[in-house]
Formats: sequence, structure tokens, C-alpha cells
Amino acid sequence: MTRKAPRRTAERILVHSLALFNRFGEPNVSTTMISAELRISPGNLYYHYPSKDELINTLFDQYQHALLELLAAAEDVHEAEDAWFFLHSLFELIWQYRFFYRDLNHLLSRNRHLETRFPDLLARKKAALRALLDALADAPAAAHDERARDAVAASMVVLLTYWLSYEYVLQPRSAMEPENAQDALLRGAWHVLGLLMPHLGEAARLQMLTLIDAYRPDAG
Repeated sequence: MTRKAPRRTAERILVHSLALFNRFGEPNVSTTMISAELRISPGNLYYHYPSKDELINTLFDQYQHALLELLAAAEDVHEAEDAWFFLHSLFELIWQYRFFYRDLNHLLSRNRHLETRFPDLLARKKAALRALLDALADAPAAAHDERARDAVAASMVVLLTYWLSYEYVLQPRSAMEPENAQDALLRGAWHVLGLLMPHLGEAARLQMLTLIDAYRPDAG
């Protein structure tokens, strides 16, 4: 049998670890479970990733890279439909790495890498969403409106960060299953759009209302 290249094995470990973390939650997945899923020895796993934290940190770095690329696209959002696509794309990426969000408090309490990096990601999300809000408004924010818009951007970040936890509390046995992803993401994007509505110009508000009606999810 031809031995697989180390890089290929390392990639397989990441793919299967992400799937297991997402399905069962990071605290419930051991390196023994990961190696059994891959049908490799624990020693082979440790050769590529000496600890579970190494696995988590590598997955986080992947997520961070993809997220920063996506947030950069906020500069191109000038229409309501663009905003909808941007927000839904954010939720899709969060879903792809959803264990970070479901297990966030646990991970931050024990992983220094995440503790120091995650706040910066939240700040970058807030900046991107504030730029999106300013772009969709008819005119630049007046001085008295600066705080209000900043608060809206922060509220949008909170929804993005904890929406899947909310879904999980409502349906702990099924919320994180792949077949429920689309409905959960639609509900999250729909609620974030709702936060934007009072701060939009008239034209953008009418476009947003049309989108909200078109993509209105089931109650959530």
C-alpha cells in the first residue's frame, strides 16, 4: 500500500476533526475519537498535531483567514440585495465552523490562542457591519446618530455570534444537524436585517422590505 503524504494526512485530520467538533461539540470529542474515526493510530495523529489545542488553533486560523476575506467584501455592499448576500455568507461561514460559536465560552476559558484572537475578529465584524450600515443610509451620519449606528453594528455582531447558541437552546437535539442549517441561517440573517431597517434610507428600506418578505423564514 502506498503511504499517503504527511500533508494529505494532516488535511484529513482537520476535515474529520471539524466534522466531529461540529456534530458533538468540542468538549465531547477526544483525540482518541478522532484517530478512531480516521482509522489511524493516536501516535500518527500526535505526529501532525501534538495536542487537541493544536487542532483547534489550526482550524481557527483557517476560519479567521476565510472570515477576513469575506469581511473585506463589505466595502462592495451598496444595495440591499448585496447586504442580504453578505449577511447570509457570514452566517454560512459561521455554520461551517459552528463549534467555535456553540462552545465559545468553554474554548475561551481554556485556550489562550482563541482568547487573544477572537475579540479582534469581533471588532473587525463590527467595523465591517458599520461600514455596511453607512453605505446603505442615504446620507452620512449626523453627530448625534453616530452612537446609534455604532450600537446597531454591535447588536448585529452579538446576533451573529450567539444566534446558533439561541437555535441550540430551542432545539438541542436537532439545531446543529446539517439538514436544519438553511432554516437556521435564514432566521439569523432575517433578524440581523431587521436591526438595519430603522437606519436605512427610504430606497434601501423598500428594497430591504422586499427581500425580507421574499426570504421570510419560519418563526424563530
